[in-house]
Amino acid sequence: MTARPRSAALALVAAAAGCAQPPLTLDTPRAVSAMPLTPYESREDCVRLAAGDRLEYRFEASEPVLFEIRYREGFANIAPITREPSRGDAGVFVAALPRDYCLVWEAGAAGALVDYRLRRRAAP
Repeated sequence: MTARPRSAALALVAAAAGCAQPPLTLDTPRAVSAMPLTPYESREDCVRLAAGDRLEYRFEASEPVLFEIRYREGFANIAPITREPSRGDAGVFVAALPRDYCLVWEAGAAGALVDYRLRRRAAP
């Protein structure tokens, strides 16, 4: 590999690592304002939960968005919470299994700006 392709590959890895969210710690909320979604774009924020952990979530969107909380099981996505296009939702999700759970927002034709807040609570 020449120096230029190796440099480009390292820059790509560094850029991808910079996009990752830090882990959501217990009782410390994560708040995101004006996350842009272009038309039909989807974005996710994933959280590691133990069995019985609770995830408090709330979001508001400038335009209706599809929303779900999902996890991977082999090659399948399992979505215990799904919402039809709406401008907001809030609730408490209780993890049945220890997994990485992802909150996913998908914009429609208009795109959207999404504000959201997450808080992880330990199992009682």
